[in-house]
Order: sequence, then structure tokens, then C-alpha cells
Amino acid sequence: ICCRPFRAKKSNVRLFGNAPPKHLYAKKEGIMKKKLTLSETLEDYLETILELENKNKVARVKDIADKLEIQRGSVTGVLKLLEKKGLINYQPYSYITLTDSGLKIAKKITARHNVLKDFLVRIVQLESNNAENVACRMEHIIDEISMNKFIQFIKFIDTCPRAGEEWINSFIKFCSSEKHVWEKCNQCIEQCKANHNNISP
Repeated sequence: ICCRPFRAKKSNVRLFGNAPPKHLYAKKEGIMKKKLTLSETLEDYLETILELENKNKVARVKDIADKLEIQRGSVTGVLKLLEKKGLINYQPYSYITLTDSGLKIAKKITARHNVLKDFLVRIVQLESNNAENVACRMEHIIDEISMNKFIQFIKFIDTCPRAGEEWINSFIKFCSSEKHVWEKCNQCIEQCKANHNNISP
């Protein structure tokens, strides 16, 4: 029989007492939480539910189907998916409400839609219904940087004295004229240069 004393192999984990060192289970630096991605359809549902909540306090399957112009049977599957993602409170034959996470996303989508429609109606001069449809498509694909540029441009138009309503009205005239006379543009440019030189220190 071997009488040599038993020596345990060195280990990073202690057998008794203290917990394992943190580095054994710590996540690598740079790993980010997986971002929740939603399809255009799911975003439309959240936006619709928010609109119905603001109007009726709660949303119903019938109301969602009517608003989106789809069959009621198609709504149920999408609602189950949104409920699984933690974005809505949903039980069959009951009302639908947004969770805090769903409300945050829905408000963001709605805000994007409103800014884009405002830009298309007031600046680009699209007819309201057309602007509504275009904004609905754009709101799902536009990134945050581009969205902020739209917001900044609208603020610039609304606040800068060199832009404003007069600038927009000039654009309306430009669009409405069947044959634009570019010589008038050159005259306007020269006039603006002259005015600028007169007020420069």
C-alpha cells in the first residue's frame, strides 16, 4: 500500500469556502445584449395598439383587424408573438394593452411617423393621404441618424429667418410652374448676394 500523502491537483476553484473566482464565469468584454428586432408588421401592430389605447383605453382584436384592414384570424398569431416578446399583455378573448417595453417602442415608431409625415406635407408638399402612406413605409427602415437629420431640418425651417414660410412658399411656386424660368433664379441669387453684402460688417 502506498503511504505517500495525497496531494490534490491545483485548481482555480476551491473545494470549500469561497465562491469560484469571478473570471471563471464572467462574460467577455465587448459582448452586448442582443437587440430586439421587429418586423414591419410587428411595428405596425404596436403602433396600432397604441393608437387604440389612446382612443379607447384598450385595444381589441376586432379593432386591430379593422384598423389594419385584415382578417381577425390573422391578428391572433401576431398578438401571441408580441406577447411572447413581452411587448403586450394578451389573453384570448380579452383586451390588449402594451407593456412598458411595448409602449416605449410604439411611442418611438409613432414619433418617427409624425415627423416624416410633417416633413412630407409641409416641406415636400405632398398631399396628406400620400404623405401618410409614404411615412408608413419610411418609418420602418430609417435609422436614428437620418431621423435626427429630418428633425433638425424641420427645426431649421421653422426657426431660421432665411428659411421659414417664405422659403417654403417659393418652393411651392417652383413646383407648380410647368416651365421654370431659370433666369429668374439667377436674378434672385444675385439679389440675395447683394443684400448679404449690404448687411455684412
